[in-house]
Amino acid sequence: MLKIRKSRRTAAAVSGVVTAAVAAAVLPASAALARTPDAPSVPSRYASQKLDWQSCGQGLECASMAVPRDWHHPDAGPDLTVKVSRHRADDPAKRRGVLMMAAGGPGGTGLMRPAGFVKGAPALGAAYDVVSFDQRGVGESTKATCQTDEEFKDFFAGDFRDRSPEDIQRVLNNSRKFVNDCEQRSNGLLPYLTTEQTARDMDLFRSLLGEEKISYYGPSYATMIGAYYATLYPQHVERAVLDSNIAFQGTWEEFEKGQPASFQRRFEQDFLPWLAKYDDVYHYGRTAAEAKAKWEQRRQALHDHPLTVGSLTLGPNQFDSGTIQAMYSADQGFPALAQSLAALDHWDSANAGEQKLVGQLFGSYLSPGFLAEYFSVTCNDTPWTKNMRYWVDLGAKDTKNLPLMGARSLAFASVCAYWPTSHAPEVKVTGKGLPTTLMLNSVHDPATYYEGAVRAHRALRNSRLVTVTGGGDHGQFLNKNACVDGIVDDYLLDGKAPAHDTTCETKPLPVPAGTAAK
Repeated sequence: MLKIRKSRRTAAAVSGVVTAAVAAAVLPASAALARTPDAPSVPSRYASQKLDWQSCGQGLECASMAVPRDWHHPDAGPDLTVKVSRHRADDPAKRRGVLMMAAGGPGGTGLMRPAGFVKGAPALGAAYDVVSFDQRGVGESTKATCQTDEEFKDFFAGDFRDRSPEDIQRVLNNSRKFVNDCEQRSNGLLPYLTTEQTARDMDLFRSLLGEEKISYYGPSYATMIGAYYATLYPQHVERAVLDSNIAFQGTWEEFEKGQPASFQRRFEQDFLPWLAKYDDVYHYGRTAAEAKAKWEQRRQALHDHPLTVGSLTLGPNQFDSGTIQAMYSADQGFPALAQSLAALDHWDSANAGEQKLVGQLFGSYLSPGFLAEYFSVTCNDTPWTKNMRYWVDLGAKDTKNLPLMGARSLAFASVCAYWPTSHAPEVKVTGKGLPTTLMLNSVHDPATYYEGAVRAHRALRNSRLVTVTGGGDHGQFLNKNACVDGIVDDYLLDGKAPAHDTTCETKPLPVPAGTAAK
């Protein structure tokens, strides 16, 4: 179901969003573009274009697809370019269709993802043409621009835990400046970077591939893209796997307010006990409480005396960001963070490899290019509270109780509070008209927390939730869990979905190199 969000502007401006239409192109019945009740019709200049596929490396072909800047007013404003890719089915005789992918974030790039996907899932690569794209706003598609890397350093400068009036005002000023720079540098693109517009790009891509139906795999934010697409075009969905789910039945504001608790949970209940378990390797304390106290001591030291690591100024905010990044994957993140913490303890004698790891971990999380898309989508898709006092008070509460991510909540929320009021349509996800959909989520996922996934599951009719118990990795398929991979393969290859919600146990936590399992 799609509804137009009311705004303070005139009703005529609102109604114009859904009334603009141009005659649709005539395509073969098997490839006809969807004409849902709420969908705008598609001008022939888009529907009749041919994708000029060219080799782009890693066994993929890529092409450029023209899309309207605004699907609801396709003749207003310049066209956008969406870069698309495909990996043809390895076994044409057994080909069963197209599996479309999208990237997470918002802000991730999806163009080259089919290469890694088919390498990890060769049976799916044999049976499907696996296709993907850089969504509007990122990568090789028409991009948004907000700030340079140098300008963006101010956004994460200082310490988000500092709560003096001067520090709070500095955070708010940085957020306002980021928004102003986005508006001034993106050539009017920002209002059209939404999940709903991306879903309509996807359906054009489907039609240009000549497919009546597609299957879909999407992790993280791509679960919301998939859910929106399935809501707008249920008749074109054969199978869909939504992996590590945004609470797509509600608003971004509601969802993001839950993340400080889930990242704190992952940090305190998963990482710190693991770190303490290997105190003989990392020397960070024999209990989770001791390890947490030492982590806090290191953070305070960086508050008082930030380190220079190459071009990175490593202060408390960067320390938090690196720790947040490490919470996504136990296999990769936990050892990288533990090794970095140990290196900081003997920084004067740290070798080149240790210094490089510290620079990568604490300096690679988030960029102005990523956040240009991230904020555009999250601030545009659904309404945000504009009352800044509300966000200052909530930020103070989260900083005190859930500091790992809660300390930065004011900086992020205030961007959307300052963002221009959006007129994006409201998409209400129900699952009406869909076949059985498969959802995957771990119980301690820090980014797409389990409680939100359960709410999304309840809203998405006829979905099956696979709960991965005992762990918290973000992204479950192709994550070395045979139980999860088997369920997904059976579903995508043979259409066999679990009869009911089911569970898989998490894989074991990593063991440091050269250490016996404990």
